[in-house]
Amino acid sequence: MNMGAMMMSLRSGLVLLWFLAGAGALAAPQTPKTAAARDPALIDAQGYEKLVQQYRGKPLVVTFWATWCEPCRDEYPMLNELAKQYAPQGLKVVGVNLDDDGDLILMRRFMARYKPIFPNYRRKPGEEETFRQAVLPGWNGSLPASFFYAKDGKQVGNFIGERNRETYEGAIRSLLSGSN
Repeated sequence: MNMGAMMMSLRSGLVLLWFLAGAGALAAPQTPKTAAARDPALIDAQGYEKLVQQYRGKPLVVTFWATWCEPCRDEYPMLNELAKQYAPQGLKVVGVNLDDDGDLILMRRFMARYKPIFPNYRRKPGEEETFRQAVLPGWNGSLPASFFYAKDGKQVGNFIGERNRETYEGAIRSLLSGSN
């Protein structure tokens, strides 16, 4: 093979490698899109009411949390453990995040760290008062907050402020036995 033919062959090979490398880069997953796909769905007051009705027939605990709330950060892993422990008895747990849009990265890191077994949602920005009143009339939004719903979908109790595991377990057992 003469020098000209060898150079042409080499160029063709490099062009082919360059093309294949570019195609591989196009097929690679895009990190920002995959992170956004895992973000909790946004819900407003109506969405919250639909959420509670979706779990009608099951005992339900809805916990409200935010990454800026230190007691929430303490309770969340415990609630995840309790959700695992009581799932065989039919308990459903749902989380609602109250972080602002500016804290999405912190929320994503928090959820990646604790890997919740229960679904989580985010309160849609705006109309905070309407949302809080849909959850519990008179609730000022203090966190952490957990709300307990009987199988008929009616709210039967709540914890506003941090509670320990024993207190949660007592409330969950009462909820499961239907003696609220």
